Amino acid sequence: MPAFLRRLWPSTLLARVTLLVVVGMALAQVLTYTAIRYERGQTLMNLMVSGVERDIASSVAILDRLPAAERAGWFQRLERPNYRFSLEGVGNMAPPSSPALARFADIVTNALRPFPVIAVGQLPQQPETACMQVRLNDGSSLYVLARRVPMPVADWVTWLLLAQLLVLAACAWAGMRLVTRPLAQLARAADRLGPDLRPAPVAEGGPAEVAQAARAFNAMQRRIAGTVQERMQILAAISHDLQTPITRMRLRVDLADNMPEADKFRQDLESMRTLVHEGVGYAKTLQGSDETPRRVKLDALVHSIVNDYADTGRPVTLVHEADVSLGTRPHALRRILTNLVDNALKYGERAEVGVRLHDGAVLVEVCDHGPGIAEDQLAAVLQPFYRLESSRNRETGGTGLGLAIAHQLALSLGGELALHNRPEGGLRASLRLPAATNQDIR
Repeated sequence: MPAFLRRLWPSTLLARVTLLVVVGMALAQVLTYTAIRYERGQTLMNLMVSGVERDIASSVAILDRLPAAERAGWFQRLERPNYRFSLEGVGNMAPPSSPALARFADIVTNALRPFPVIAVGQLPQQPETACMQVRLNDGSSLYVLARRVPMPVADWVTWLLLAQLLVLAACAWAGMRLVTRPLAQLARAADRLGPDLRPAPVAEGGPAEVAQAARAFNAMQRRIAGTVQERMQILAAISHDLQTPITRMRLRVDLADNMPEADKFRQDLESMRTLVHEGVGYAKTLQGSDETPRRVKLDALVHSIVNDYADTGRPVTLVHEADVSLGTRPHALRRILTNLVDNALKYGERAEVGVRLHDGAVLVEVCDHGPGIAEDQLAAVLQPFYRLESSRNRETGGTGLGLAIAHQLALSLGGELALHNRPEGGLRASLRLPAATNQDIR
């Protein structure tokens, strides 16, 4: 398909099918209209050749019997709306230009026998009128001007065909809407199926095929949600149950006297405790939140986070801000920003937080001054339990859940979290949130 046709081609299934049906019906209507005009033209021609040529021949025979001086006085008596007579011809006549007029002239010529037709032409100012020069028995010339009268189609027929096209187009649109509407409902239901995988049931009504598809979609949602819920419960249960033996092991290490390498045991137990704690947090994140969305001033929320870090002496600064309000879950948003700031402080020495509007969305950016991340691993670090072995830090690569939790929470808020390396060095974490005033938060 050429490029300009692709630009004109509709993007939705409803518009495409409706356009095809309407264009097809319009072509059918044009063919019907053309057939009607052709049939009426043929009917007129049949009527003319069955009566008009006999009338012309009879009139020519009468004029032939009259004295030459009296013929002009009979012209008005013998002429009809579609033919008349004259004693003077028209010079430089071109032959009939249309096949229908030529056929009409041939039929009249045959009907005039035995009077010979010397010349046949078409009047310059009257394209449907044929002029025939007839030689009478006395040797004089008589000119017959016969007009081919087309049979027009009544205006009401044209308007009726247009009204019929509009009715059929409306019916085609309604029919296509009936077909594509369930697809749109399924697409919206799939969009509502957020990261927490809570089912968003679709109405199981309508035609049998639509109801069957809706039932299958709802059953699929329930199966997916049940499987994920079961796995998250297992993860949460294991993580929770591990806290008790870890605590007992920590107490025994503290009570043991002169235990070799006790500090190393404590460090290992602390790492295990952190991993278990974040595993429980990640499982709760995937299970969703019952927090009620509400309107918040984003600048005030970011200010409070920056001030909390500043009060503890952590190098966190607010570099730019924008006066904007959001409909969101403030606790989930605070946790996202806290995780991003902690990550920046851990691997980049200090954090810079900024808020701005960009392309109709709200952009919250957290930048650090660390070594950054390899380009091919920027997307992978957002997955759970993924750790860079180079660690971006010489001591530890962390648990691999901080950014994963932030990523899942961002999706649950209808936003998007992306990581980019800064040209001047360091990492920039960009949280993009929709700026709609009445957002439907999942």
